[in-house]
Amino acid sequence: MGAFESKAVVVTGGAQGIGLAISVAFGEEGANVIVVDIDSEAGEEAVERLRSQGGPATFVQADVAHEVDVLRLRDQALEVGGRVDVLVNNAGIGSFIPLQEQTLELWDRVLNINLRGPWLCAKYLSPHISEGGAIVNISSTRALMSEPNTEPYSASKGGILGLTHSLAMTLAAKRIRVNCISPGWIATSEWRKHSNRKPFEGREIDHSQHPVGRVGVPEDIARACLFLADTTQSGFLTGQNLVIDGGMTVKMIYVE
Repeated sequence: MGAFESKAVVVTGGAQGIGLAISVAFGEEGANVIVVDIDSEAGEEAVERLRSQGGPATFVQADVAHEVDVLRLRDQALEVGGRVDVLVNNAGIGSFIPLQEQTLELWDRVLNINLRGPWLCAKYLSPHISEGGAIVNISSTRALMSEPNTEPYSASKGGILGLTHSLAMTLAAKRIRVNCISPGWIATSEWRKHSNRKPFEGREIDHSQHPVGRVGVPEDIARACLFLADTTQSGFLTGQNLVIDGGMTVKMIYVE
């Protein structure tokens, strides 16, 4: 039996990239995985993959930026599992556009998916999360450091850090732990839906600039999710941000 045998696990943005790896990892541990994604093609592929591993899985098409979609997600998740044991707020989009070209519509779209979405999911699913359950939010090292022209994305991911410790306090009475993961550079091209999948063509310099000697892979984040969701492994952790970046954010850079 896996560590999450018969547990109901909701993974938003769970059909591609880091989210797919998280869905697969929980599936391998026996969880009943509810894969939430806006992309129906990717969602059906993900569920087929999970079921081929022998576990139950359900796809819910939803845009977590919309309250009505999150309410429908809640209802469908409860139909499937009767409760929620783990919520992974992973759904998110990026934005790398020059500041003066960033529109209000872009700002709103990024913030609504990346920050409003996790808040909505926590608001509506937490009453149905069992005591001892867990929420894992996926932020980014861009909450802590930035490249130019990433304002909407960086702001949204910084907001996730605040949302995490606030929810940890709010939900403490129910013994629901809330933690956060901030991934660094994670190569996701091999974890896309079939029509978009391709090998990661990393250069030596890409790997060598990480103190651990390689670019990250989605499995690195998935394993951390399993750890943070498992009360027996991380029961004394809540309100924390786990940075998983191969050491990039602690590496000092000097220009000679």
